Amino acid sequence: MLSPRRVCLLGVALLSASARAQTQTPSPIIDVGYAKYQGFVDTVTNITQFLGVRYAAPPIGDLRFRAPAAPANEPGVQIATFQPNWCMQSGDGTSPVNPLRQKREAAQAPEDCLFLNVYYPSDAVGTPPKKLLPTLVWIHGGGYLGGAAIGASGEDVVIRGNREVVVVVIQYRLGVFGFLAGTEVKKNGNLNAGLLDQDFALRWVNQHVSKFGGDPAKVTIWGQSAGAGSVLQHVIAHGGKTEPQLFRGAITSSTFLPSQYHYDDYVPEWIFKQVLTQTNCSKASDAMACLRAVDQAVLQTANTNINTAGFYGTFLTVPVVDGTFITQRPTLSLLQGKVNGQALLSTTNVNEGIDFVNQSVKTTAAEYAYDLFPNFRAIESGVVGALYRGLGDDLFQTNLVQGESIFICPTYYLLNAFRGRAFKGEFAVPPALHSDDYLYYWPNGVDPPFNNKDFIDAFAQVFTSFIVNLDPNKKLAPTILPKWNHYSDGLGGTEMLFNKTEDGKPVIKQVKTGLKLLERCLFWESVGGLTGQ
Repeated sequence: MLSPRRVCLLGVALLSASARAQTQTPSPIIDVGYAKYQGFVDTVTNITQFLGVRYAAPPIGDLRFRAPAAPANEPGVQIATFQPNWCMQSGDGTSPVNPLRQKREAAQAPEDCLFLNVYYPSDAVGTPPKKLLPTLVWIHGGGYLGGAAIGASGEDVVIRGNREVVVVVIQYRLGVFGFLAGTEVKKNGNLNAGLLDQDFALRWVNQHVSKFGGDPAKVTIWGQSAGAGSVLQHVIAHGGKTEPQLFRGAITSSTFLPSQYHYDDYVPEWIFKQVLTQTNCSKASDAMACLRAVDQAVLQTANTNINTAGFYGTFLTVPVVDGTFITQRPTLSLLQGKVNGQALLSTTNVNEGIDFVNQSVKTTAAEYAYDLFPNFRAIESGVVGALYRGLGDDLFQTNLVQGESIFICPTYYLLNAFRGRAFKGEFAVPPALHSDDYLYYWPNGVDPPFNNKDFIDAFAQVFTSFIVNLDPNKKLAPTILPKWNHYSDGLGGTEMLFNKTEDGKPVIKQVKTGLKLLERCLFWESVGGLTGQ
């Protein structure tokens, strides 16, 4: 199941999509080689949409747990006017204890879900732009367990981008379907199938987006939460030597970096055994063949049971180090500067961790760190306790441990890998929880809580200006955003604060990164071998 926050975001998109459905006229037909697609023109905005374009074959049957394959040729014209099937959904952990430490010694959706949506500015009859435009590829969040393309209307970015942007919103396999790992998967399948879906979609963009008016040489990838974590994965993919280069710009909103173990570590192997047990494949002579033959509903039940049984607020079926696409721990690749892309824009929210910590359980920062990372020993937990001592009460410290170790510090690792080529922002409009920034750049027809036009114009245009120019200072229209300096690694980094006063006035100004925060991030970076980061 999805969290209330994600349900809200998707529900908003459904409402706005339904409202726009009454103003459609057919678009031109576009041939992508294996199929011809016809979308529609929103006659109110003159933005053309192609919804539910298939970019890969259905990942079913023998293709389950394998890399995506090219779609088959389809005769006739495919109507692309409806949102695509969601990929199979699950929820994050709800257990008060971490089963990984103990075990060391829902609504259905079709698996056929590898589709994408395309949005481009047009005239009243849907003619694509004659001059190829910078292109955004959006990767949705949801902890690698939930989310769908419907949660982000590309019209918002096209409009905010002064009609100088083409938008592609992609879907990818989730949970067990997209991130089952282990030795058997390596032998007879493909690890990180969900990431390979994203990579396949990026290659589709490289080949076909020009037919929709997008420039394949000016692609920016952007995601929020697990979508931002996915951006990180593509930044470090192939040791920073992806061929061809599939994007020039990278944007992360709340970079998500949970424990990312080696594919044959005890954690992925334990999850694999749980899947076998819950699908009655434990005694099969060919485990992978058995899993591929399992009914979708049975596998989905296992997907839900395993993920929701995880430690509260954690996500079990996530990317792994596979040795090919992801060659080593992310923190190592970032530390060594092995990255794809030319420039980076990253934002975090002040209170990233609260949503992922059980607020009713009494614990200390040291105890929580020990529970959160099953490879931690008493010595590492003790250091956490010392580092966070005095930063508020126990619950406040625990929230900080979650937010900094999983979201905030990984963002600084990214920034340091793009020395002199990165911008850092912090969203602080109260309560500044994880995802609170979302409605300011993907409103989907709904006003955000701090409905101040000057603030919204400045904050949202930061991203579109970066997509077009790789620099938020090169504005597409006048805003109150002051000059924004590049983030400098090490001591004294500069970032842009986005906040408001108590009487509702926008506060946008440059601030120095806290030295104590950077000190804590250095610790988390140093124990990456234990946290799996």
